[in-house]
Amino acid sequence: MASAQSLLVIERILRDRAGVWEQIRDDRDLGPLTGQLLASAAISLALYGAVLGASNGALQAVASAVKLPILLLVTLVICLPTLYLFNLVFGARLSIRQAVALVSVAVTVMSTLCLAFAPISLFFLVTAPHYSFYKLLNVAIMTLTAFVGLKFLVGGMRSMNQPAIPPSVPAAQPVAAQPVPAMVGAGHEGQPAALPAADAPAPTNGAAPMRPLPPAPERQASMALLYVWIVVFGFVGTQLAWTLRPFVGSPGEPFAIFRHIEGNFYVDIVRTLFGL
Repeated sequence: MASAQSLLVIERILRDRAGVWEQIRDDRDLGPLTGQLLASAAISLALYGAVLGASNGALQAVASAVKLPILLLVTLVICLPTLYLFNLVFGARLSIRQAVALVSVAVTVMSTLCLAFAPISLFFLVTAPHYSFYKLLNVAIMTLTAFVGLKFLVGGMRSMNQPAIPPSVPAAQPVAAQPVPAMVGAGHEGQPAALPAADAPAPTNGAAPMRPLPPAPERQASMALLYVWIVVFGFVGTQLAWTLRPFVGSPGEPFAIFRHIEGNFYVDIVRTLFGL
């Protein structure tokens, strides 16, 4: 039952994004929500990791299915304190639970999109089993899904930084004019003549239309630092992926859970591009 709820949480994110942001902003039941998000991300990444490793046999598929969720979760553990401190420095009112929930939404979107691309990756593995092409294809898939997931993170942070809109106060209705008796001389048969009084001025306690407020400098700085954090997250993730390699086993080398640490991710990608 819990697994089914974890897998269905992505549907709620896509269909009711505003409701998810509101729940995080109000700090309501974030423990179960974060648990479902991380469980969904782990399951999706495990399945996608199995497809990655399938290019080099069953052992590599199992190893990649275990290592890919670990890669993303360890990257979160490393980078999340930086995001939280950035928000504290610039006056954001996010608690640590809200920050974890926000990042978990982005990770879940990223992981689910990776799983959605798994049939395409498997198709090219079966029809065009070329190691370099297969590796670059999956790097492109994960880069694309990372951009989409981080876009969700930016949208969520903007929603958190929006000031609360005060409820509108209905304007007071003007008082109707009433005839007021006034002695202005002898009226008919000596009765006072009644003159209509001037319209009473409307009360000034009605709500005037409010102009939109410009974003506060603190919120602008918070968003700027969020983009810096995204860059840091990308560098940490790619370096950690290089440390935990291989995910796509090389056909010319025996199976190994880890490789000797040498070079870096970016040099290897350039070398693979020239080797096509």
